[in-house]
Amino acid sequence: MSTPDEAELCYPHLGNSSCRRIMRSHSVSVLISIILSSISVLTVTLNLLVIISISHFKKLHTPTNFLLLSLALSDFSVGFVWISQILLLDGCWYFSDGWCVFNAFLTAFVTCASVGTVVLISVDRYVAVCDPMHYSTKVTPNTAKMSVVLCWFCFFVFYTAMLKDNIEHPGGFNTCVGECVVYLPPVAGIIHIIFTFIFPVSIIVVLYVRVFAVAVSQARAMRSHVTVVTLHGSLKVNRSELKAARTLGVVVVVFIMCLSPLYIATLSAGFAGLKASSYVAFSCVHLINSLLNPVIYAFLYPWFRKCVKCIFSLQILKSGSSEANIL
Repeated sequence: MSTPDEAELCYPHLGNSSCRRIMRSHSVSVLISIILSSISVLTVTLNLLVIISISHFKKLHTPTNFLLLSLALSDFSVGFVWISQILLLDGCWYFSDGWCVFNAFLTAFVTCASVGTVVLISVDRYVAVCDPMHYSTKVTPNTAKMSVVLCWFCFFVFYTAMLKDNIEHPGGFNTCVGECVVYLPPVAGIIHIIFTFIFPVSIIVVLYVRVFAVAVSQARAMRSHVTVVTLHGSLKVNRSELKAARTLGVVVVVFIMCLSPLYIATLSAGFAGLKASSYVAFSCVHLINSLLNPVIYAFLYPWFRKCVKCIFSLQILKSGSSEANIL
């Protein structure tokens, strides 16, 4: 039998060179694992429904929905990556150092791909509400697709550069066996915070303040009957765009609230080396955000509820189902 000291080690046979595990009662560990595993599986499932819905039904192939597809893909990836990160809850890493770096890279990459996508959604809503006459020419499905591809590619290159030292020397910053530490030099850490949090969040806030300023002014105009009858058609279009802006505004606000703790934790660590177990604890909130997005769609988008019904009833397997008017 192992002694109490050995039971606290990730690798008891290595003695003092092994990291110490976070000790919890067995019942608490099982409960946390079940809850997080359930959230992870639910996140993957719900976002997969969004991906299938937008990909399958041609009526949903709009610029805004392509951006939602990108967000669902990043949320799906977050849920999938979390299945392996749940193992870090006791503070021990049982896989190779190379897999540690890959896991950290993939988690950061898909998280920031979602940040970039939310910025694109904000730009989309800004143009739709503030410049509706030119929206269809400025924002096309091809433009949306190219923007999404460019966003993902830029963050891939960005994190390859940011984690260069970790990629070249996996496990080189660990202080004991069983640890998974991702190191960013102070300058790289500052650049990371600016380009993946402060700058994009600032853009999102500025654009949405402008969008809702326009929404308020148009609401006042309608209440005071200032608008003339000849503008009724364009006003109807604006109302639909404003409704979409409000829906996506909820997504954006929830997103920022869920993402902030992770970056605050990174700042408090001083970029000297955020332990993977701490990273997991704070990024739990982001996992919940990835779960909440499709739930928000379910409550606020009737087309999503129709798509889910078609998927579970297997109607999407019928010939020509992709042409169905799901809106």
